[in-house]
Amino acid sequence: MKTQVCIIGGGPSGLLLAQLLHRRGIASVVLERKTKDYVLGRIRAGVLEQGLVRLMEEAGCADRLHREGFVHDGTLVAYGDEMFRVDFSRHTGTPVIVYGQTEVTRDLYAAREASGGVIEYEVEDVEILGADTDAPQVSYTVGGERRRIFPQFIAGCDGFHGVSRQAIPLSVRREYEKIYPFGWLGVLSETPPVNHELIYANSPRGFALCSMRNENLSRYYIQCSLSDSPSDWTDAAFWQELKRRLPSTVAQALVTGPSIEKSIAPLRSFVTEPMRWGRLFLCGDAAHIVPPTGAKGLNTAASDVHYLYTALRQFYETGSEAGLDSYSADALARVWKVSRFSWWFSSLLHRYPDQSEFDHKVQLAELEFLRTNDAAQAAMAENYVGLPY
Repeated sequence: MKTQVCIIGGGPSGLLLAQLLHRRGIASVVLERKTKDYVLGRIRAGVLEQGLVRLMEEAGCADRLHREGFVHDGTLVAYGDEMFRVDFSRHTGTPVIVYGQTEVTRDLYAAREASGGVIEYEVEDVEILGADTDAPQVSYTVGGERRRIFPQFIAGCDGFHGVSRQAIPLSVRREYEKIYPFGWLGVLSETPPVNHELIYANSPRGFALCSMRNENLSRYYIQCSLSDSPSDWTDAAFWQELKRRLPSTVAQALVTGPSIEKSIAPLRSFVTEPMRWGRLFLCGDAAHIVPPTGAKGLNTAASDVHYLYTALRQFYETGSEAGLDSYSADALARVWKVSRFSWWFSSLLHRYPDQSEFDHKVQLAELEFLRTNDAAQAAMAENYVGLPY
């Protein structure tokens, strides 16, 4: 099979790239390791930057997002019983939209299927060949049958554990990583959110986050040990611990209920360089991971898609390879800034096992500085709503 672009990975970044290319008449084939139901069953963050919203609009997939998404003009930061608001609109003129990543993916699947675009599910043993030549190939197995694609370009959107990054030789690839000494225990419940905006909380017992999916579906997180398992936490234990980490007024207003999903996610910062090798281009988690503090994972993948889509469109419409040649540098410049923000925000809100009393006092001083300093809030707001592409 021949195509212009082979996209490895049928998550939101791969599907978004495919749909954007389709709208410009650029053909693609999407390869996905799992089933569609499996992909749609993954629970992920739901805070969308305007850059991603604009890409969804350009892809023709933003109608339901605008109809059902919640516009957030700010967020709340708490420590102890102190709580203050960072006003995004006042500082940047730009809001974020709360709309679940699962729903983004669902909308993109619907668009892909309506366009007749090719998606191969349950592919196995994907192998990238000749990525550093003018004739790359992708071979894979579906239903016991070995198949081969001959694309002009390959987009690796297959996540941290995918094959795309591994296809770049170690002599070329350099990786940077920070592993955080804790995880997030997340609970999804059919309860009204405790607040109409997100609450990020630093407490002596550790970090907590109050988020939401819609008016009757809430997502809550608490910092936990990496050795914990979701089965270690009953619903009652989770709600009790969450309340202990929130300001008393928030804890009293919290509506609890049975969990419908419970999971633990480890936290890491990871960046690989370069994000291009020959005709192979890495996007999203295949190239970088950020801790979920600040919800930058999907949004940073979207910025990669923007740079790659723009570069491919430029190549096919004008013949210029300038965007392709600058893709890695352009994407990484933004990736590192986002990595810095996610690291800073995580450092501000979490308790670390080796944190000294001095470290704790400095952390509280940083929170107090953010509460009282307009310039500090403006800097946080600028990063939170999304740096420009």
